[in-house]
Amino acid sequence: MILGLGENGEVAKARSIFYSMKEKDDGTWSAMIKIYERKGFELEALTLFRSMQTQGIRPHFPSLISILSVCASLASLDHGREIHAQILRSKFDDDVYVLSVLITMYMKCGDLVSAKRVFDRFLHKDIVMWNSMITGYAQHGLGGEALQVFQEMRSSGIAADVVTFVGVLSACSYSGQVKEGKEIFESMKSKYSTEPTTEHYACMVDLLGRAGCLNEAMDVINNMPMEADAIVWGSLMGACRTHGNLDLAEVAAKKLLELEPKNAGPCILLSNIYASKGKWSDVARLRKNMRYRKVNKSPGCSWIEVEKKVHMFTGGSSTPHPEHLTIVKMLKELRWAVKRSWV
Repeated sequence: MILGLGENGEVAKARSIFYSMKEKDDGTWSAMIKIYERKGFELEALTLFRSMQTQGIRPHFPSLISILSVCASLASLDHGREIHAQILRSKFDDDVYVLSVLITMYMKCGDLVSAKRVFDRFLHKDIVMWNSMITGYAQHGLGGEALQVFQEMRSSGIAADVVTFVGVLSACSYSGQVKEGKEIFESMKSKYSTEPTTEHYACMVDLLGRAGCLNEAMDVINNMPMEADAIVWGSLMGACRTHGNLDLAEVAAKKLLELEPKNAGPCILLSNIYASKGKWSDVARLRKNMRYRKVNKSPGCSWIEVEKKVHMFTGGSSTPHPEHLTIVKMLKELRWAVKRSWV
């Protein structure tokens, strides 16, 4: 019941039922942690996981997977290492799925050495583990390492899937390996019998856009066998801002507003491009249009881990951090200290 409510977005009701229960088994705890993890309540998931341990409930497979995913989302390395230790104690370290999530956690936390160590120790790797390594290296801009893992995967006889190619193409994009990316994309159908999806086209647009080949990126969009989605146009939009291409930026922004009329991102990017070109009347017109359409930008969010506790900060939040005033005071002192150092 709790999980069903959570899956339908009724997190408050699920929470209320959970805390009203006098007796909770490991399945109940796991269900509530899973709800928090899937619905973006990462800090609550961590707190609940600690409470579960305090009450002597031994973590089982589902709760360990959920909390590992939370550690990956928050890049909470200390908590992730603790979960790794529990996985070893619980004898789950021979499960391919657990190890794949563990590798992803280490990769997202920036501990590439530990991720590689977990990967190398397991002999019977499946496609998910290989993809975790490729995607992880790609996210850190290590295109050479990602392509090397891709070659090793091929040599081991594991067939690449659509996720593999998203990772490999992303790696080429982040590391500027345009030639390699083009060759891999072209070989998807001819060599690997894999039909490119929208995600793969988005990777190619990003690859070409980062390299400044904006017209070529536009040709890729025009020749797609399916309609380009917001991710594809967003990749082009970002590249237009980087390289200051106003003409294509306006085309991309128009398409994005058709697809996501309430998303302020394209308008803000286009406004920045107008400003960089000194087109202040266009900036004013765009801002006025945003107000008319009631388009608002989502607040920024960041977090930091201090002494194994994660602190989250959200712009414009109605519930600021408990030490908000102290933090603001310290920032003012630092600002004055920096100014004095310039004198």
